Amino acid sequence: MDKILQVNSPNDYARYVGAEVLHDDICVVHYDELDQCRHALCNYGVYGIFLVEQSPYTISYGQGEYRFSSGSLMCVAPGQKGGVTDDGEIIHISGWVMMFSPQLIAGTALEKRIDDYHFFSYYDSEALRMLPDEQRTLSMCMKMIRHELQTHADDEHLRNIVTTYIQLILEYCSRFYERQFKAEAQTATNDLLVRFDALLKRYYDQQLYKRYGLPTVRYCAQELFLSPNYFGDLIRQLTGDTATAAIRRHVMQRAQTLLASGHTITETADLLGFEYPQHFTRMFKKHFALSPSEYRQSLSPKRISP
Repeated sequence: MDKILQVNSPNDYARYVGAEVLHDDICVVHYDELDQCRHALCNYGVYGIFLVEQSPYTISYGQGEYRFSSGSLMCVAPGQKGGVTDDGEIIHISGWVMMFSPQLIAGTALEKRIDDYHFFSYYDSEALRMLPDEQRTLSMCMKMIRHELQTHADDEHLRNIVTTYIQLILEYCSRFYERQFKAEAQTATNDLLVRFDALLKRYYDQQLYKRYGLPTVRYCAQELFLSPNYFGDLIRQLTGDTATAAIRRHVMQRAQTLLASGHTITETADLLGFEYPQHFTRMFKKHFALSPSEYRQSLSPKRISP
């Protein structure tokens, strides 16, 4: 069985790698300064930002892997698992890691925004990539945070200063994410949309609606080996609409076909995976600006069986 390091607080990791403990709710580790660093497969109860300047290792993360290269960055969030099982090997990594607890940002503006940073989610891709100048900028931010923790431990402004630096780092990460995301979206356009459409058709062909109800963003993302957030971002980038709206559009187009072929409103709702016909009626009317019964009445009598 894999050996798991439970990282319930930032200093669980700091102590594991032999780094200096500076604060209860945040640690900043410079890998270059460590003497006896080993692999760790972690269960995270904290947020983590790994700034890797050099590493030959491939690590597990979610259902995929990260292949680190020079100037790459990975972010983790509470409830996630990743790393490499400790086999006793002394490893050599160049770069930084910062971990902070949810308590550090509780009640701050950053807490309200943290879920908007989609790069914290699992998804099947490489780590975020940085240009050399960007790498130096984030390294400087890490150094400044550590300097604040080392020299102003009792300062009443410390928390605000540190969380401001963290948010600055996350905004830089957003820049890298969006740049990388747009580049990947340009190459993935046709393939992803074709696979998404085929997935929805297969969902109904295999009658999965009987087991799961309406198809969801989470289900589609999982089947396409993407995180829900990343999948949603791709669909919005490619179509200008949300993934939820794209699914709803497919379902409503199928509803039109079923109604036109003679199915009743109740039958159509059931064949689409709605729990109640009333829910189907509301969605149909919101989508087409007329009710299912009004739509049936608008069709030629020859197209609807009595």
